[in-house]
Amino acid sequence: MKILNKLPKSNPNLHLDLIKNGWIQMKEPKNLISAILFSIPLMIVTTIISIEIINIFSGISLSEFGVTPDAISITINLGSIFWLVSLLILHELLHLIFIPNFIKSEKTYVGLTLFGGYVITEEEISKSRYILITIVPFMFISILSPLILSVFGLLTTTLKFLIILNAMGSSVDILNLLLIIKQVPKNATLKSNGPNTYWKNTQMNEKCKDNESHLI
Repeated sequence: MKILNKLPKSNPNLHLDLIKNGWIQMKEPKNLISAILFSIPLMIVTTIISIEIINIFSGISLSEFGVTPDAISITINLGSIFWLVSLLILHELLHLIFIPNFIKSEKTYVGLTLFGGYVITEEEISKSRYILITIVPFMFISILSPLILSVFGLLTTTLKFLIILNAMGSSVDILNLLLIIKQVPKNATLKSNGPNTYWKNTQMNEKCKDNESHLI
């Protein structure tokens, strides 16, 4: 695992090698800004889902967040910054820990940009594991944690806000999830080259090799 201060770039030589060896590049937003713009409708959906989940277990109202018919009150202090940073770290950590052998991996990168944190791995990952890596921060923080926190009476207004904020930030993850589901076959393997993602149906290739060996 390597820590970087910027997003890793696509390697043109690696791109050519991947295409030559049967990898297919996914159709994705060209950059992070485009991904954020495309994910805005999903942001609305994930936010609504998170609010409804919270409402089931604890109840939620705009007044909790300083929004009243007469005014909007927002308080930002060191405690708020601490919670926001903690949320960012937890979100990316949940991505990271589900990457196989991420500690020893020389092709797994973590870092911060102006738009938040990121985790990218250029290791070969099965589709099912890739989906798990993509979806787990949203599922754990914005779906499961309201239930867990409410059981122990810990679902405070601050945590409700962070849960909803995570749901909004997870919209890009959900966009990636939908792209994978739509474009990548069931038994395929995925691999990244910087921000670009490629897939290869390894099971199909193995069958082709077996057929070739039988012909020989």
